[in-house]
Amino acid sequence: MAGIPQLAFPRKPGSLPGVQVLGLHELLDLAAGFTGGPFAPLRPGFHLLFTLHTGHLVCSVDATECLVTSGSWLWVRPGQVLQLGAGTLETDGTAVLFMPHALGTDAGTAIGLDQRAWRLPVALPAAVDAPVRQLLDLLADEYRQLGLLPLEAHAEVVRHLLTALLLRLTHLPSTPRGPAAGSAAFHRFHQAVEDGYRRSHKVAEYAAELGYSVRSLSRVTHAAVGLSAKRFIDDRVLLEARRMLVHTDLASASVADRLGFPTATAFSRFFRNRTGETPAEFSERMRLRSRPPVLIEDS
Repeated sequence: MAGIPQLAFPRKPGSLPGVQVLGLHELLDLAAGFTGGPFAPLRPGFHLLFTLHTGHLVCSVDATECLVTSGSWLWVRPGQVLQLGAGTLETDGTAVLFMPHALGTDAGTAIGLDQRAWRLPVALPAAVDAPVRQLLDLLADEYRQLGLLPLEAHAEVVRHLLTALLLRLTHLPSTPRGPAAGSAAFHRFHQAVEDGYRRSHKVAEYAAELGYSVRSLSRVTHAAVGLSAKRFIDDRVLLEARRMLVHTDLASASVADRLGFPTATAFSRFFRNRTGETPAEFSERMRLRSRPPVLIEDS
């Protein structure tokens, strides 16, 4: 495979544009239809939020293993690589698929859709679990009742319920968001890095493009996410490198070329400085980790 294919938002006749609420097994069917298998790597071009009602499953997001238990939530953002485990077949849950435009600009800003993703599944504090579950139930019920209201009214109800659910999940007591995380300067830099990390790894080039000084860009990035601007760029490049090394058959030299490094040696040096291992060592370790165990029968 030459790259990681991106799954476009599924078109469902008669459904609302930009929002779908599915059972977890329906999500597996969607994945199987796109990749040829329900447990192949999946890179959504949309937000995918899901929670389990029963059971548990092991999955991976950007090659990081996650255990999703009953009652916890996993939010996969556009561009991340999700791989569901076979245990998904033994679970019951709800998946919400949505595009940012379905919420509107003001709601997206309040929710922080452009903020960096959760790194692990989130289990809600008891005090907020019940209202969040109620919102999910209301959203799922309203989504299924297409036709009881005029389409525009139905779409507004779904949009408001989804917005309320996401606001609850992004403003948990244990995960406060500082005002700096919403600065316009950082939002512009974040988007510029998303658009340009394959061709530019230098803070000065982004600063010139956006009209800021290097010092100002570093200051707003540190205030927003606790990192220097250079570290923020490098983290994005490293993330994509790991995705390619795990989920594609691309050689290290091809990954280097796709990520804007002048030579494979420069890429290998960057990767080793950041991770402590070469791209080849990382790829081999991940392959060994993903191999099924070998059963040895007693003689």
